[in-house]
Amino acid sequence: MPIESEDNMLLSMGPQHPSTHGVLRLLVELDGETIVNLAPDIGFLHTGIEKSMESQTYLKALVMTDRMDYLAPMSNNLGYVLAVEKLLGIEATPRANAIRVILTELQRISSHLVWLGTSALDLAAMSVFLYCFREREYILDMFEMVAGQRMMVSYFRPGGLWRDLPEEFGPQLEHFLEFMPAKIEDYEALLKNNPIFKARTKGIGIISAENALSWGLTGASLRGCGVEWDIRKATPYIGYENYDFDIPTRTEGDVYARYRCRMEELWQSLRIIRQAWDRLPDGPIQISDRKIVPPPRAELGRSMEAVIHHFKLWTEGFKAPKGYVYQAIESPRGEFGCYLRGDGSTKPARVH
Repeated sequence: MPIESEDNMLLSMGPQHPSTHGVLRLLVELDGETIVNLAPDIGFLHTGIEKSMESQTYLKALVMTDRMDYLAPMSNNLGYVLAVEKLLGIEATPRANAIRVILTELQRISSHLVWLGTSALDLAAMSVFLYCFREREYILDMFEMVAGQRMMVSYFRPGGLWRDLPEEFGPQLEHFLEFMPAKIEDYEALLKNNPIFKARTKGIGIISAENALSWGLTGASLRGCGVEWDIRKATPYIGYENYDFDIPTRTEGDVYARYRCRMEELWQSLRIIRQAWDRLPDGPIQISDRKIVPPPRAELGRSMEAVIHHFKLWTEGFKAPKGYVYQAIESPRGEFGCYLRGDGSTKPARVH
């Protein structure tokens, strides 16, 4: 990368760097502390997951979506599962969809807590980092209670869920909804009007709405520029049209605006979870088609037919019709879209 001025410094940041929280290399030209030019190298992040999914059945490919964003595995599962369901022409039960809403909004809060904590840590606010990870641990404990895993959950399945919520989940969620608002207020008290935090975020990294749209930005990065766009409102899925919530937006387009959007999203997620939990319907958590959904473990000990379905689904898989679909969801980082093409076999012909 050519340097604009001989007085500037050329710095190679990464690919392993404490402030990137991922494998990314940035070639940065600095004029003092001001970045005047930058060349990103994202090749380190390519893992070949999409191509690997094409060699697996639709069910087995699900576990790879967890690894696409380890901070939001529930959201990754959901985007892929909804695409598979659209290709199959099926829809999950009302109870399954309500549980999906609760868990993906918990995932949004968990992901935002990592963003907030690490961002504050990079600005030398270590207390915020510790507080955020304290609350995140509580959410991960709930995920472990539900899915048996804290992070790589693979809990959502085409046609429903792996299993229903355990009895102890309800009291845990109620306790979370009770104490979390005060915790968010604590974060705000430490950062919102902090002069050091504001000096390092206000007027920094300004992105115009026009540039944000031309660059394909989504999520809080787009909404922080004044563009009110949220997939949950624009093209609702799993019943989001039935919940009352707002889309936080700011017009400044700087780091502080994006911070404010994400902080408000924490409140909106709590609002959605409360509505979904209060209205959680009874009923099955899976569709009844055993050619798509594996039977519950309890059936395997008393039904030979269930054993046969279980064996065939996990060894051969189910066949999806020819065609292609695209399904987008609003993940914590923005739009998570899954393009899926079926060729009539048990494996996806293309995943992107």
